[in-house]
Amino acid sequence: WEWGPEALDEAARRDVPILLSVGYAACHWCHVMAHQSFEDPDVAAVVNAGFIAIKVDREERPDIDAAYMTATTAMTGNGGWPMTCLLTPDGKPFFAGTYLPKAQFLQLLSASRHAWENQHDQVLASGENVTRQLAAAAERGAPVAITDEATRTAVTTLGRSYDEAHGGFGGAPKFPPAMVLEFLLRHHTRTGDDEALRMVEHTCEAMARGGIYDQLAGGFARYSVDATWTVPHFEKMLYDNAQLLRVYAHLWRVSHSPLAARIATETAEFIIRDLGTLHGGFASSLDADTGGVEGATYVWRPDELQTALGGPDGARAGELLGVAAADNFEDGRSTLSLHRDPDDETWWSSARATLLATRAQRPQPARDGKVVTSWNGLAISALVEASMILAVPEWLDSATKSAEFILGSHLVDGRLRRSSLDGTVSGAPGVADDYGNFAEALLVLHQATGDERYLTHGRELLTTAAQIFAGPSGGFQDAASDGERLFFTPRGAGDNAEPSGTSSLAGALLMVSALTGETSFRDRAIDALSAMGEIATQAPRFAGWTLATAEAALAGPLQIAVVGDGRAARGLTRAAWGTPSAGAVIVYGEPDSTRSPLLAGRSLVDGRAAAYVCRGFVCTAPVTDRDELVTQLRGD
Repeated sequence: WEWGPEALDEAARRDVPILLSVGYAACHWCHVMAHQSFEDPDVAAVVNAGFIAIKVDREERPDIDAAYMTATTAMTGNGGWPMTCLLTPDGKPFFAGTYLPKAQFLQLLSASRHAWENQHDQVLASGENVTRQLAAAAERGAPVAITDEATRTAVTTLGRSYDEAHGGFGGAPKFPPAMVLEFLLRHHTRTGDDEALRMVEHTCEAMARGGIYDQLAGGFARYSVDATWTVPHFEKMLYDNAQLLRVYAHLWRVSHSPLAARIATETAEFIIRDLGTLHGGFASSLDADTGGVEGATYVWRPDELQTALGGPDGARAGELLGVAAADNFEDGRSTLSLHRDPDDETWWSSARATLLATRAQRPQPARDGKVVTSWNGLAISALVEASMILAVPEWLDSATKSAEFILGSHLVDGRLRRSSLDGTVSGAPGVADDYGNFAEALLVLHQATGDERYLTHGRELLTTAAQIFAGPSGGFQDAASDGERLFFTPRGAGDNAEPSGTSSLAGALLMVSALTGETSFRDRAIDALSAMGEIATQAPRFAGWTLATAEAALAGPLQIAVVGDGRAARGLTRAAWGTPSAGAVIVYGEPDSTRSPLLAGRSLVDGRAAAYVCRGFVCTAPVTDRDELVTQLRGD
């Protein structure tokens, strides 16, 4: 069954428990459990006789996933996918676990059916007790403001868990800490903290040169199973690559590192080429498996390199890419790393193209074509900013197509839907991060294009979100208050693989305030950040986007309006996008335009294109010279 009232009503009618399995397309062990158990006729007979079976895609219904993952971690001490829960007909969990081999799964089903039939009251009481305890644990403490001192303390705390040898934080498995890196980069640009920048540069280089990065096609895998970024878990997720694209583009803006520019470029090309869909949106992921074998598409033996490139060139490539007889993966194969730049770029470009063409002849991992609103929002923002920073107009075009598809298909009667597949929108409602990440994408797109529609839509979505997701202590709930009521209302405690609902909405609210001058939006953003202040100060690794947004609040608003046309106006606009301030918003358009509040009353100066800079709603004299604008933006 699909999750919904029909399934729950059927469980109540039959008076049987619900078997809930939650997974996602790129999850290796989800596929294993499906093949071992759910496709087995004997297991099916047991399930159908005593349970209502419900399957949920956690990426389509993150609210359901969050609620039952909270229960799973509370009941077992850990979580993961596939998630296996047993529920009362009204949705209260009385058992929770993760992957179960067939024999253990059958044993669970037998024992739980016996308990349901013979200890019915105790099972119901267990579900009620879990629900009460989760509700009590969800209560938050008092709001904590994220001050300048708090951000400096967060940097020091992060430094204690920093891996000085390999970059990143903690040990294996190691996930790309995109949001934490964005915070550190923003903190450096605001305060000049060189230690924060060092951690960003070191980590970004280590990841880019390791096996977690696809050295042939670009793009990052989900995580590394080791501490050295060598062997990844091979699925490639849109949300990871979108956030990392933004980090590398921002790093280039600060350091002008050729490596950062290359990784940003290749990652943008991967997103557009391999995750782009016919309808304009971006697909969710590429699987870790190929034909049931993890990583089969990506790993190489020395002899395979030599067959593709010829003996001498194959050996040369093997030495460059870390592929030797002593494999680092399995079955004599290795992942590809690039720990130094090739000494002959022309040769490497040719060899890379040949290896990529050879790899394309292998079976390829499946793609989850589901278009998720939130993740497309992350991709749009990243592509737009990278386009403006690195001057690649094609990326802006791809971002615009995605935004138009989401607006045309996912926005239904003023409310966002979570996802679509092959152009058909799901009935699943948008959650808080859908609104936050997509609204911010529209606001970034407005800055790059000057199209007021994007500002209008972004503002409207945030106005709606502030109403339907309002939570206690100034934060936001993940699910809408007027939507389906689950046994437990989830509320993201921190930033995980992507921004939480609260931090994503805080970032977008802050941006719309800077673009419109409406301080009420900024006040709401500050309240939301304070609601996340406790985790930001105590566990900054799990509050990366919260802290990055706090840096934007501390640095801004910095409003830059460029009016005019022609080469001079384009030069001023390019200079404006060169500012690394996290609090900056930039609008370019016609003089005295009504298309953006920041353009109103802004005229040409002596008939020339001009830039107007305001800090904290206090403005300096307009300038017409690019160098003068750069000086103003530096605060010289």
